[in-house]
Amino acid sequence: MSAQQAKLASQRKEYGRALVEIGGKNSDLVVLDADLSVSTRTGEFGKAYPERFFNCGVSEANMVTTAAGLAMSGKLVFASTFAVFATGLTYNQIRQSVAYPRTNVKIAASHAGLSVGPDGATHQMLEDIGLMRGLPGMTVVVPADASETYAATYALASMDGPAYMRFSRSDVPVLEQKNEFRLGEGSLVRDGSDITFIACGQLVYSCLSAAEKLSLSGVDAAVVNMSTVKPLDARLVEKMARRTGAIVTAEEHSVVNGLGDAVCAAAASAYPVPVVKVGTQDTFGESGEAAELLVKYGLSTEGAVQAAERALVLKRRLN
Repeated sequence: MSAQQAKLASQRKEYGRALVEIGGKNSDLVVLDADLSVSTRTGEFGKAYPERFFNCGVSEANMVTTAAGLAMSGKLVFASTFAVFATGLTYNQIRQSVAYPRTNVKIAASHAGLSVGPDGATHQMLEDIGLMRGLPGMTVVVPADASETYAATYALASMDGPAYMRFSRSDVPVLEQKNEFRLGEGSLVRDGSDITFIACGQLVYSCLSAAEKLSLSGVDAAVVNMSTVKPLDARLVEKMARRTGAIVTAEEHSVVNGLGDAVCAAAASAYPVPVVKVGTQDTFGESGEAAELLVKYGLSTEGAVQAAERALVLKRRLN
């Protein structure tokens, strides 16, 4: 099954829908945006609760510090913009005003990864997971599809402390295999005995497709949806490392300091096995159609299959 054949749905839309619902239940919820509320879908919250919605304009640093101040006054705050602005322009403000004092601010960033498409390298944020997972106490979430984005928004609203969630501009494949979303827990969406895919974001679907393709040649592949990158479910990583003896990680992000490196560290600490990482290979992106870019940079079903084949070769050498 290819991504083109899959049912597609908008993560941004489900994020906006969840905010409106949560706002109706929690009068302390406040939402901020940086003049991109139509794109991030926070504008829906603004229409429903205009007194609790603040458009901070093209001033992301101000938005983050304002969010921190509101959180320190007892509010639950979601702040949104594009991923490249949410983390790249505001890193110092996030570090000093959100992460260090552990304020109850959730930064929810749309337009992450290569699938920003024609906007090109300047807007294709491929380093944000690494930036955010390096901050002490920061929870990092990368939901796999639209419905998980909705569930993750609810989960982040119910936790106390700083968090970062990133999702796509383009509609992404809908997963048929569902498990209840829980912060800090990965979910086994397909079991297997020969190799394990551990993925986040829309690459979970690509890995499921890769597992189906590998099954035609007799390879039994497991797939884990690791939608919480931090805190990582290290127990599940160890369990699958022991069960299958090889791992492929996949993310719409650089292989440097992302999910793949987190999984490598967890496996090395508990049960070392070969790990092959699917992601952008220490490079910027380029302008192009989202689907074509994912294929070109190896963030596709075929890229996942090829990575699995390399990991299986390494596994055989060790055995």
